[in-house]
Amino acid sequence: MDVNLTGKVAIVTGSTKGIGLAVVRRLHEAGASVTVSARTASDVEAEVDRLGARALGVPADVSRPEECEALVERTVERFGRLDILVNNAGIGIFKPITELSIEEWRRQIDVNLGGVFYCSKAALPHLVAAGGGDIVNIGSLASRNAIAGGTGYNASKFGLLGMTEAMMLDVRYDGVRVSIVMPGSVDTHFNGRTPSQERTWRLHPDDCAQAVLHLVSYPKEAHVSRVEMRPSMPVKR
Repeated sequence: MDVNLTGKVAIVTGSTKGIGLAVVRRLHEAGASVTVSARTASDVEAEVDRLGARALGVPADVSRPEECEALVERTVERFGRLDILVNNAGIGIFKPITELSIEEWRRQIDVNLGGVFYCSKAALPHLVAAGGGDIVNIGSLASRNAIAGGTGYNASKFGLLGMTEAMMLDVRYDGVRVSIVMPGSVDTHFNGRTPSQERTWRLHPDDCAQAVLHLVSYPKEAHVSRVEMRPSMPVKR
């Protein structure tokens, strides 16, 4: 996909592994200046070293509002503007409600919903000041399909879909497009898995990254607000 983002500035949360890593690399390859962010500072530094020019690293726990604000402020201080925010950071704890602790419930809601709210809230004034921009939230098909053991995860992802659509209506006349990418099974490290040749039927992180790149490449008058992605040939049950 030939997309030119030269002069644009992007933040990608959770961008040292999986989908987030693929997204930040795609945006950087397209010419954008990027901020890499995740909780582990050493992972952030390693990816910034790999990207080199036009990359900034800011470790952050998106469940903490003050760290989200610092993430945005440091990006704007370094690059002078903000055009794209990709809210990718997320966790999944899959247990029946009878086994899910209150702490595990709160952690999923704080990261998967709170983090998107905090980062978006901090980013919006800068996106508007730049003349408009994009917020892309990485959701899941679990945003509308319930699964056993998904009490906390489904709640956060259903909520993310509703939040995305409401945010879209709030800021569309400010020139900010808010979209959600909802992949199904992706071969990543999510939930403690290790990518495997046995799971090549799954979507790959770069499939999702290309969807994000596509969304931010549309002309201003066009807005694709939701993208659902599935493996084309999943394993037959």
